[in-house]
Amino acid sequence: MSLHYLIRQVHRWASIVFTVFFILVFIASMRPQPVEWVFYLPLAPLFVMLPTGLYLFALPYFQRARSGNKS
Repeated sequence: MSLHYLIRQVHRWASIVFTVFFILVFIASMRPQPVEWVFYLPLAPLFVMLPTGLYLFALPYFQRARSGNKS
């Protein structure tokens, strides 16, 4: 299993977890007295998605520079 595949899978699963947490926050915010810590739940997957997303964004540029293709 390559590192690229592992990072892509981590990013994919973190985005699914983020979506679920976001829906839970939306539901919790409709309650009369929402608990404050619920609003911080989506931050955990976002901290995982930031470096993996930046890596996946830059990956084609790294591969192009390694292959020597300038187009």
